[in-house]
Amino acid sequence: MPPLLAPDEPAAFEVIEDQRKSPFVITCDHAGRRLPTKLGTLGLPESELGRHIAWDIGAAQVSRALAHELGAFAILQTYSRLVIDCNRHLDVPSSIPVISENTVILGNQGLSAADAAERARAIFHPYHTRIEREFERRVQVGQPSILIAMHSFTPSFDGVSRPWHTGMLYNRDVRLGRALIELLRGEPELVVGDNEPYAVSDLSDYGVVVYGERRGIPHVEIEIRQDLLEDAAGQQAWAKRFARLLPLASRGIAL
Repeated sequence: MPPLLAPDEPAAFEVIEDQRKSPFVITCDHAGRRLPTKLGTLGLPESELGRHIAWDIGAAQVSRALAHELGAFAILQTYSRLVIDCNRHLDVPSSIPVISENTVILGNQGLSAADAAERARAIFHPYHTRIEREFERRVQVGQPSILIAMHSFTPSFDGVSRPWHTGMLYNRDVRLGRALIELLRGEPELVVGDNEPYAVSDLSDYGVVVYGERRGIPHVEIEIRQDLLEDAAGQQAWAKRFARLLPLASRGIAL
C-alpha cells in the first residue's frame, strides 16, 4: 500500500525539547487539524473541519506557551483526530471515527483494515514512539516525570452550556488532579470541573492510562474551554496560570 503521508508533508508530531531538566512532559494529542493530501477533505466542508470534531482549538498554543514557561518537554500531534485519534486505543471504534458529534465522516466509512493500519503506522505509532522515547530517556538519566495531557472543550454540547472554565481529569491516581482543583478553586473567578466535562477511563483515553497510570507517574488531563482560548492573550494567560500552579500542585508528590 502506498504510504499515507507524501515525502513533502509534515511529520506526525512537533517536539519542544526539555530545556531545564523539567519534570513536566506535556502532550497535546489533538493539536493539529491537518489532513494528509491523500485523504482530501474526508468528504467534509471547511465548516466542519474547523470545529472541535477535528482538533482541540487553542490547545496547541497553550501547550507551546506552557512548555516555554516551564522549560519543559512538549509534543504536539500534527494531524486531525478525524484521521486517527492519538488519545484512543487502536481497537476502539472512536480510534478512526465514522461519526463525530452527529457529523458523519464520509472519508472514514467502510475503511479497510489495511487503510486503518496505514493511518496507525504513519501517525499514531510515530507520535507514541517519540513519547515513549522521552520517558525512557528520563528513566536512564534519573530525571523525574510528571505527565500533563493538554486538551480543550467546547462551551456547549448538544445545546447545553458548560459552566466550567477548566476541568481536571484523572482516574485511579487522584494526586495531581485534586491538588490542582484545590488551587484553581482558590481563584474565585473560576468554575473548575472535577472530572468535568469528561472523565478519564480505560476506553476513552490512551495517554493518561498508558503513560501515567501504567508507568506510575503523577499525571493530569487538563481541559480548558475554547472560548477562553480565542486569542493569544487568553492562551498566554492560561499557560502562565498553569506554569504557576503546576509546580505548587506537584510539591510533596513522590516522583
